[in-house]
Amino acid sequence: MLSRLVNFLRACWWTSSDRGSDAAGRQDGLLWYKDKGQHLNGEFSMAVVQANNLLEDQSQIESGSLSTLESGPLGTFVGIYDGHGGPETSRYINDHLFQHLKRFATEQQSMSVDVIKKAYQATEEGFISVVAKQWPMKPQIAAVGSCCLVGVVCNGTLYIANLGDSRAVLGRRVKATGEVLAIQLSSEHNVGIESVRQEMRSLHPDDSHIVVLKHNVWRVKGLIQISRSIGDVYLKKPEFNREPLYQRFRLRETFRKPILSSEPSISMHELQPYDQFIIFASDGLWEHLSNQNAVDIVQKHPRNGSARRLVKAALLEAAKKREMRYTDLKKIERGVRRHFHDDITVVVVFLDSNLVSKASSANSPSLSLRGGGVNLPAKTLAPCAPT
Repeated sequence: MLSRLVNFLRACWWTSSDRGSDAAGRQDGLLWYKDKGQHLNGEFSMAVVQANNLLEDQSQIESGSLSTLESGPLGTFVGIYDGHGGPETSRYINDHLFQHLKRFATEQQSMSVDVIKKAYQATEEGFISVVAKQWPMKPQIAAVGSCCLVGVVCNGTLYIANLGDSRAVLGRRVKATGEVLAIQLSSEHNVGIESVRQEMRSLHPDDSHIVVLKHNVWRVKGLIQISRSIGDVYLKKPEFNREPLYQRFRLRETFRKPILSSEPSISMHELQPYDQFIIFASDGLWEHLSNQNAVDIVQKHPRNGSARRLVKAALLEAAKKREMRYTDLKKIERGVRRHFHDDITVVVVFLDSNLVSKASSANSPSLSLRGGGVNLPAKTLAPCAPT
């Protein structure tokens, strides 16, 4: 009983001491990191720094079987879930999305765009059910949501799926010059982007206030910057946009169709020998680093610690913008830290072209790791009770 309590407290309130072995990553204050690990298609590096009082970013890397069949597809799955309004949605995605993907891959006996799309849909529907059940006691859960970025490497193909404004960037070597160029793979759904505002206006032609410039930031209905997400049920189903939901989330007029979408943008890329690595990160990183800057940092240093190096580069920029020293920024506690930067999650997946081509018949041990070092058996609930 005592050990369960200790594990619960560790999961909810990250301690400043190292937690667990290298296999589960290490803790340094508000920073968790796994400097180097092996996945089916090469190596990886992973890091998370907390800014919010409760960590809203969740993440995972899974490698090995992508279905429940012995003869099913093999590969590597990466998920970055940047929550907002609380951690409940991102934790739910972390517990359920990959399991749904394995189920649909088992049914189809392969990996495909359709499998990924169905996994997203099942996760969204599952969380809506959670909101419906908890609404009478905890109506504010209707205003909790999450971005959802997924990458799947399978049989030499890279699938990228996204909701919201997390980002996946490929580092590709140019044969003629040897330089490594940054290629953005994910489509973003943030109304700060003109094309996304136009999309929202075309989807809601009768609503002149579908996107509003508020305090110099574009927001959907003046409330939220992203146009697609998991959760945020208060902007998808009108029955959850009423009392006792906090007034600041309630719209003056009712709506007939969902304002936000849960339909992911999905793309496929045939991996080439000159594709070196992929950086998956929440927008907390991209607020401070350009795509090319991030790729340069990874390329010009050893693979070991790549994700932690990117997080540090972002924090250095955050400190510089506030005209403070990096060492002073590191001393600021969670909660207060959110005024200086967001939660930041980074996963760098290196691609070994030999392993990528052979992975369909590989027989290597499986990997399952969650950012923050919280490893849970499949189909269990998140370690902390919703708040």
